[in-house]
Amino acid sequence: MKKKALALLSGGLDSTLAVKVMLEQGIDVEALNFTSPFCTCTGKNAGCKSEAVRVAEEFGIPIKVMHKGVDYLEVVRNPRHGHGKGMNPCIDCRIFLLRKAREYMATSGADFVITGEVLGQRPMSQRRDTLRVIERESGLEGLLLRPLSAQHFAPTIPEQNGWVDREKLLAIQGRSRKVQMQLAEDLDVKNYPCPAGGCLLTEVSFVSKVRDVFDHSDELNLRDFRLLKVGRHFRVGERTKVLVGRNEAENNLLGQAMQQGEAAIRWMEGSSPTAVVMGILSEELLETAVRLLLRYTKAEPGQSCSVSVAIDGHERQLVVDNTFSDPDIERFRV
Repeated sequence: MKKKALALLSGGLDSTLAVKVMLEQGIDVEALNFTSPFCTCTGKNAGCKSEAVRVAEEFGIPIKVMHKGVDYLEVVRNPRHGHGKGMNPCIDCRIFLLRKAREYMATSGADFVITGEVLGQRPMSQRRDTLRVIERESGLEGLLLRPLSAQHFAPTIPEQNGWVDREKLLAIQGRSRKVQMQLAEDLDVKNYPCPAGGCLLTEVSFVSKVRDVFDHSDELNLRDFRLLKVGRHFRVGERTKVLVGRNEAENNLLGQAMQQGEAAIRWMEGSSPTAVVMGILSEELLETAVRLLLRYTKAEPGQSCSVSVAIDGHERQLVVDNTFSDPDIERFRV
């Protein structure tokens, strides 16, 4: 009876090769892809999800896309194994994903799990000691196969039982991708994306935005984190935030993301970005939001400006003087 592997497939080079190596050995493979509000992948038409789906279709294997939910946000906020240089919980993130994979194994009928991890490639989560911790705490001891580096580790159950041929597994190590690129050529894997995507949680400049949401939210929700990649962000009150679009596409995204009780602001006398005010609204906070918005219009300094404020389909007009300077703006910037 053919054995089946459940593959964590990001759509990047390493996970794609891991799947191909298994298929070459006659193993049935089902792919599992996780989406995150912190992914930097921006393929031509979409991100990692689309790359993973494309790879699965090209290989003729089924794929299930899962969304990292609020439980993942709690991992980001308080990881057991700590953060990296930014707010990246790399070890806990891998454990989280593999636990989800283990839970899905029964549904998929998979016998073991594979990943594209390479020993020594990532400084936090792919050291030998942390790879052991990840395997143990995910509950996949013996059932987690890393085809690209398998020969650096003790044989797993799939190897011991002869489900896969250990001699045909790889011994890749380190950060260089030259071996993977040659392997892709040898296995006729084409049109792969850049070798690895990225995580915004590793970018120190992005961390302040993430911490701001954690520090000023009564209840966590994914939308607030997805919007961290959209627009300019300003904290004007303990529970009030202003987002100002940088272009028409962002203006549209902000408009689509609005929820009940939030305000959309536009300057009525000329070209204007959209500003969305989220959280607790008051006249004072709305006027602050308007002054922030006006700084990104062609309104003259000190000009008295008419601004449209729309809340839940009801629109009214505010007249506010354009008085904020650049230092004023920076006091509120997240």
